[in-house]
Amino acid sequence: MPKFDPMLTPREAARLLGISYPTIKQWILTGKLKTHPTPGGHHRIAESALKPFLAKDNAKPPAESRERYRRVSGRNQIVGKIVSIRVEGLLAEVVIGTGDNHITAIITASAVRELQLKKGDAAAALIKSTDVMIERLDDPA
Repeated sequence: MPKFDPMLTPREAARLLGISYPTIKQWILTGKLKTHPTPGGHHRIAESALKPFLAKDNAKPPAESRERYRRVSGRNQIVGKIVSIRVEGLLAEVVIGTGDNHITAIITASAVRELQLKKGDAAAALIKSTDVMIERLDDPA
C-alpha cells in the first residue's frame, strides 16, 4: 500500500516553514520548490518536499532558526538584545536594542519575572498592530 503524503497549499507550506507567502510563491516560480498542479491550475506541495528545508533550518543555531517563527502567529518579529528593564509596580518597561534602533515595550512585571528577563538577554519584539503612524523626516519646502 502506498504511503500517504499530505498535499499543502502554498500558504499552508509557508506557515509550516515560517516564511512569508510571497517567498514561497517565489520559490515555486523559480523552481526551488516542486509543486503539483491541480486541475484548476493551483499549486499543491507535498509535505515531504518541505523536509529538506526544515532539516536545513533545524541545523541552524536557535537564534538564526525559523523554528521560533513557526510557534508564533505574528511575523513582525525584530530580534535584538535587552538594553534595559525598569519595573514599577505592576508594569515593566523593556527596551530591546536592534542595531542603531531601540524598541520599547510595556509589559506586566509578572511577565518579566516569568520570562526571567534581564539586561543583555537575546529577545524578540513581536509587533502586531492595526495602526501605523508616519512622521515626516524631511522638510516639505
